[in-house]
Amino acid sequence: MDHLIVAVPWLMAAAAIVSAVAGVAAWRAVPWQGRQSVLVMAAAMLALAATAGRYPVLELALGVILLGSGMVGTMGVRGTASAAPCCHRALVSLVMAMCAFHGAAGPVAAVGPATVTGHGGHGLPGMLSVLLFAGVGAVALWTVVAEWFVAPVHHGRTAGLLRIESWAMTAGVAVMCLGF
Repeated sequence: MDHLIVAVPWLMAAAAIVSAVAGVAAWRAVPWQGRQSVLVMAAAMLALAATAGRYPVLELALGVILLGSGMVGTMGVRGTASAAPCCHRALVSLVMAMCAFHGAAGPVAAVGPATVTGHGGHGLPGMLSVLLFAGVGAVALWTVVAEWFVAPVHHGRTAGLLRIESWAMTAGVAVMCLGF
């Protein structure tokens, strides 16, 4: 089990780099909103992988930045061919922000018997855990549905790069949120 804990930051870093490189390599197929979102997500994932949850204030700041990036990532794309992938990136940013907030909230500390009974131990980290599982599931489901049930807008090299970016984002957010 310790090997898995050590591998999580490396897997996050690899997914972040692959996703960012693929998103930037598909330059003209990804609008500026999507490119900034991919780059912000990759930078946040690398920062979280490097610090491994040791700095709650950094995690809180990264959560706020990810929320803002997700909102900017969908500006002005309604009705375009890039709308669905940009919304997918925004969902990944939202789930990553929740993961960062979950890390900033820290573990629940039991003070006495009153906190152990009932729902005293759930609190904010418990609610965020449930939202994280739902968010990771939604991102994974969106990726699978987009891959297998939606006709591709792009073809050839561009379609391959966007597919790599999408799966790398999904894998990275799953490893990040489920591993931390």
